[in-house]
Parts: sequence; C-alpha cells; structure tokens
Amino acid sequence: MQVWNSMTEVPTDLPRTVVALGNFDGVHRGHRAVLRRVVELARAEDAMSVAVTFTPHPRVVHQPDAPHEEILSPEQRAVFLAETGIDALFLQRYTLDFAAQTPEEFVLSLFVRGLRACAVVVGRDVRFGKDNAGDFAEMVRLGREHGFAVAAVDDLPAEDGDGDARRCSSTWIRELLADGEVAQAAHVLGRNHVVAGQVVHGFARGRELGFPTANLQTDVAGMIPADGVYAGWLHDAEGTAWPAAVSIGSNPTFEGVARVVEAHVIDRPVERVEDFDLYGQLVEVEFVARLRGMVAYEGVEKLVAQMHQDVDQARAILDAAPQPPGRA
Repeated sequence: MQVWNSMTEVPTDLPRTVVALGNFDGVHRGHRAVLRRVVELARAEDAMSVAVTFTPHPRVVHQPDAPHEEILSPEQRAVFLAETGIDALFLQRYTLDFAAQTPEEFVLSLFVRGLRACAVVVGRDVRFGKDNAGDFAEMVRLGREHGFAVAAVDDLPAEDGDGDARRCSSTWIRELLADGEVAQAAHVLGRNHVVAGQVVHGFARGRELGFPTANLQTDVAGMIPADGVYAGWLHDAEGTAWPAAVSIGSNPTFEGVARVVEAHVIDRPVERVEDFDLYGQLVEVEFVARLRGMVAYEGVEKLVAQMHQDVDQARAILDAAPQPPGRA
C-alpha cells in the first residue's frame, strides 16, 4: 500500500481512483465493509483504490481542550488499512483552513483535481465541508456535476451486551475499551484489540513474586483499556505469540507506582527468565478477555494467591480461544 502525506506525493501519472472517505479509527467491521466495496469497484473500473483520512483527527482541531483518545496509532491504522487490500492511503492534513472549504471546494480539491476520482464510497451519514454543510445528497449532486459516481455503504450492526443491535462505530469501541470490555470490543472490531510498545525495565516486583513481566513504556501505541487484569497474547519482535496474563494499572497494593501495562508470559519457568530477554523490543499485547478489575490486597500473600488464580483463568481462556499465528 502506498502512503501519500500530501498532494505533492501523489504520482503525476495517477490513474482514475475509487476513493473511500473517513477517519477509519479502529478500522472496525463497518470500515472494512466500506473498504471492501472500494476495492471491488476499483477492480471493476480498472482504477486505483484509495482511502482518504485526516491527520490529526478533526475533533482535536475543533475541540483542542476536549479529551480524545484514538483507538489506533497512525502507524497501527496504516497496517490494518493495508490488510484490506487498498492500493493507497492519502493522509489529508486537517487544519482550520482546510475545514473552512465549502462542500464543493472540498470535493474539487480532494476528489476531482487531487485524486482524479471516478467514484467515491461513503456512509449515508457522511458530512463534509464548512460546518459539515455537505451531506450524502450533496455528495451525489456534486458527483453528477463533476463526473464521479457516489456509492453508499449502509451501517453495519453488531449486537451489544444486551442482545440489541447497534451500529459499529469508533465511539462505541472507545466506550467498550474504557470499560475494559475487550471481548465485546473485539466483536465490533472484528479482531482483538492490540496495543504496542517497547519493553522497558520496571521495578522487578513481578519477578520477585514469581511472576516476571514485560513492562511496556508509558507511551503505548493504541488505546489502553481500563485498569484490570486480562487474558491475552504477547507478540514479540520475531512474531511469536506467547499466552499471557496482562495487568493494567498502578498496582494499588504497592504505593507510588505509575500506571503501566505489563504482561506475564504464562508457564514460562522463572529459572529460565534470563533466556527470555525482551528488553528494548517493540512488542504487541493482544487482549482476549477481562478477568477482573484492579484491587488493593492486604499483604503480598493474598496478592500472590490472586495472581495464581489469574494465571489459571487466563490459561483456560486462551486454551479455548482461537490461536494466533506464531503461537509459542
């Protein structure tokens, strides 16, 4: 997949394109339905398939003081977009000046002159141009006027925890991750949620207690789920997936510890920890299920007993879960 950061990087001999427009945060099931349609249309039209997204997220520009956490880092998003078969990703720099364009100026600069679109694929709830004045009907009208077709992809529903249907959306996924509901988030995403980071030295308390962990740097790529203990997989730099019990939080049993993500590889003998050196490696942590919330225990003995229970529960869940490629 080619990645273009500005119009100056777009090839001068660019063929006709079929374009998908969206933020694509999470690259969830609904997004992939749109992107599959783009790839299909592009092949039928002998054109190039292009996903157009924004950097930074428009909400950050319009509401700079409001909290906003993206599900994926830009690098993660690009990886998952590439897996859809899209030929190219165009990253439109989002500024207040760009946002001030009328709907027609938006279409002309981005789709017509910039990417030579012969077709644009969007959701029926699409909004674009100054003050979000452009909607689906306006996109269709502008397409007729400027020579590109417009195709709509309907919302993709998924069942929530109560069995009710709800539209797959990045907002819903953020809510689920903020509540630690990683299994339900995986249902909406179409895959398990993943964070990535470099393994750094911690306080070595896990090793002292018989549960050595790989501690991720504080600047983790991807939205970190709610504090708690999870069953998941640790993917090392060589692509091996190790079953793991994952802890997120400040570990309230010990005072003065910052919020961290740490993964204990299940059934890795403590005496062999020295031949399992992950320090400095960029690893991924894949979340399968939440085991419990974070609790402060009265004494180390109770904490260790709970950690044994956590590992047993995580092992049972992972033994029954679909096995990732490269499982150790």
